[in-house]
Amino acid sequence: MLKKKLIQRDISWLSFNARVLQEANDPSVPLKERIRFLGIFSNNLDEFFRVRVATLKRMLEFSEKRKKLNMHMEENPQFILDQIQIIVLKQQNEFNRIWEGILKELKKEKIFLIDEKHLNREQQAFVRKYFDEEVRSNIIPLMIETLPSLPYLRDKSIYLGVVMHKKTSAYDQKYALIEVPVTAIGRFILLPSKPGEHYIILLEDVVRFNLPHIFSYFEYDTFDAHIFKVTKDAEIDLDSDVSTTFVEKMEKGLKNRRKGKPVRFVYDKEMDTGLLEYLTHRLNLTRKSNIIPGGRIHNFRHFMDFPDIFNHKSLRRSPFTHHALRSSLRVTDVIIQKDVMLHFPYHSFDPLIDLLREAAMDPDVKSIKITAYRLASNSKVINALINAARNGKEVVVMLELKARFDEEANLEWKAILEEEGVKVLLGVPRMKVHAKLCIIKKRKGNKTVQYGFVSTGNLNEKTAHVYGDHCLLTANRNIMADINRIFHYLANWTQGPHQLKLCKTLMVCPTIMRKQLLALIQNEIRHAKAGREASIILKLNSLSDTMLIEKLYQAAAAGVTINLIVRSICCAMTDQKKIRQHVTAISIVDEYLEHARVMIFHNNGKEKIFISSADWMVRNLDHRVEAAVPVTDPGIRKELKDIIHIQLRDNVKARILNHELSNNYVPSEGKKLIRSQIETYHYLYKQNTVHSETGSH
Repeated sequence: MLKKKLIQRDISWLSFNARVLQEANDPSVPLKERIRFLGIFSNNLDEFFRVRVATLKRMLEFSEKRKKLNMHMEENPQFILDQIQIIVLKQQNEFNRIWEGILKELKKEKIFLIDEKHLNREQQAFVRKYFDEEVRSNIIPLMIETLPSLPYLRDKSIYLGVVMHKKTSAYDQKYALIEVPVTAIGRFILLPSKPGEHYIILLEDVVRFNLPHIFSYFEYDTFDAHIFKVTKDAEIDLDSDVSTTFVEKMEKGLKNRRKGKPVRFVYDKEMDTGLLEYLTHRLNLTRKSNIIPGGRIHNFRHFMDFPDIFNHKSLRRSPFTHHALRSSLRVTDVIIQKDVMLHFPYHSFDPLIDLLREAAMDPDVKSIKITAYRLASNSKVINALINAARNGKEVVVMLELKARFDEEANLEWKAILEEEGVKVLLGVPRMKVHAKLCIIKKRKGNKTVQYGFVSTGNLNEKTAHVYGDHCLLTANRNIMADINRIFHYLANWTQGPHQLKLCKTLMVCPTIMRKQLLALIQNEIRHAKAGREASIILKLNSLSDTMLIEKLYQAAAAGVTINLIVRSICCAMTDQKKIRQHVTAISIVDEYLEHARVMIFHNNGKEKIFISSADWMVRNLDHRVEAAVPVTDPGIRKELKDIIHIQLRDNVKARILNHELSNNYVPSEGKKLIRSQIETYHYLYKQNTVHSETGSH
């Protein structure tokens, strides 16, 4: 598991998903949220298999070829895959145990999730009628034994494997497949219930109940049906045909993704053994494949949308408008006067939309340039940009078509934007544009004013309600100059990264950020060796870059105090004997997803503070366009530091990161309980109140 004093990244990620599972197991978490965490765990694991396990399997094929050529390969993919299989099976058992406990809790709230065998007469009549009116037209049963090959199985779908018998003969049986039409109908159906009670049936059980009805033509009298799903390699292979455009290659790649090799087969352990063998054989699965037995229910990701029928509602706090933006002034006018930092999801996302709407209507605004990675399905950001284009503004959108699992949505946005006269940039070959940037130019008389923002998170008003991010709204000339340089590069990437290298204020990937980060760490080492105070605070989603981790090891060994807050992957072995007295590492998993990246370097008392879109991973630093912006406003610097120090004191939702991957909670005995997300909300709300009382903007 350990190599070069590092934790293997995929094993570290599984440890992160175990922290998500801990939330589902926490009785202090509201029941609906516990079910949602089971859904998040399941969805995370699906993506892990589609991306990381698929990559390891590709590496395994490649390593076999390398062995034949006597070439050395640093990591042993098969060893990692074996480790993954062991860990995932243990987590699946824990998942099932937690779910059984939650079912008991649901019964206490008089919420009953029942199957087709436990319906009363009224409910049976309802299910027959519901099937005929809503479900029947959405299913196509397939008699798979008569087909020359197994039909195409969708990656995110669940299937019922049906075995039909006749009581008169043990030999007379048939196999069939039914895709459960969750996307068209939804997974949860509320049944007729007594007052104060709620009975729910899953869509697959509605189908199960009606199997005699569906297959009445064949005159079978016994039906067994069990759920299974297939997870496939999600890699998009782009062909090298120079005669096709990048968009055509993406479209072809998305179609070919459907043909991806299966990387996991999950099934109900009660499935008929003959059908199981038939399916695994037809899918070309072997003993080395991830064949995972499970319970009756699969695709738990749908449980993120479990019906809200609970007696005890979630106490989720509503976002509020930043005190500087509550006046009668337009957002634009405030930003031109001073920097403002929004902290989502505590602050409302609306001012960002308002900024773009104001620009769309402002006759003095000449252009809007913005990057877009992941967007909401009914994006208000896009609507504002379209209105700006209709009003004669030059609108340029850098739309990342390679944003994983958002490729199809972004292709659709491309068509919509271009129809409205928006210029769409499609990025740089073999590189993703992950920076979150916007620049708006307005001209009044002879004066040009530029303003915009740099953010750690996506321009997605839906996820802004649950993702913890920071967004700096600013008219700082140096920042705007660098954003202009980045957009110049994105529009003219064939000329090389010269414009990125000219950036003086923003730290930018892939050209200079790595070098600058190494220099910032080295600066702290220099101060520590000279006997001066030296410290580094990093808040990241992931820390896996070997070069930077080894530099942090050097810093800790030199006496630099290092505090890490890492949500998911953390490959650093922070409890090594030589460095552990100088390093603390925690992970916070709570109601909101901690998505922000913040870096604070002590710099002999003249702290350098940045927010960034980039994690400390090779892919971010070397293969993406990213940006980190310095925070210079004294008030914002204090506010950001206060928030980070609240998180460092978390002893309710913070887990200790160590090489054992034990995920132990930070001890709280004898201390005031600090749940950082609640404390941060109260802190920012109080800030708003104080500014309101003083009348300051």
